[in-house]
Amino acid sequence: MSSYEVSRSAFIPAPPEEIFPLVNSFLEWTQWSPWEAVDPEMDRSYSGNDAGVGARYAWSGNRKAGSGNMEIVESDFPGSIKVRLEFTKPFKAVNPTSFTFTPADGGTRVTWRMTGENKGLAKVFALVVNMDKMVGGDFERGLAALSAAATAKKA
Repeated sequence: MSSYEVSRSAFIPAPPEEIFPLVNSFLEWTQWSPWEAVDPEMDRSYSGNDAGVGARYAWSGNRKAGSGNMEIVESDFPGSIKVRLEFTKPFKAVNPTSFTFTPADGGTRVTWRMTGENKGLAKVFALVVNMDKMVGGDFERGLAALSAAATAKKA
């Protein structure tokens, strides 16, 4: 099996307490998720809790958006959030994902990390496409949008 990790960090000029809620509720992800614009017609559903452990989100979209679901499995305010990310299309995969919020001078260092293993067809796909290159730019755009959303709340 071929395992991988994608990780990006960014400095956000806001305290962890202001950034954490934007990640801890999937209802807030529409403000900053880099995948929101991939399919404007995407079907979304929310279940479980509105925020924190037990909050769930599912999507089904066009070929580029695919389908899957996420569930917050750990929520430690204001330091970290762990998400169980499951893709059902175009490839089946479960990708443990985490966000950490580390106080830094004048703000917070936010790290977004996803791990996984390529199996079956995804393993063949990974021989051609590097997961870090494929997803890393999305993480960077998402962290920039998260920063904009967090600092807009201050304005």
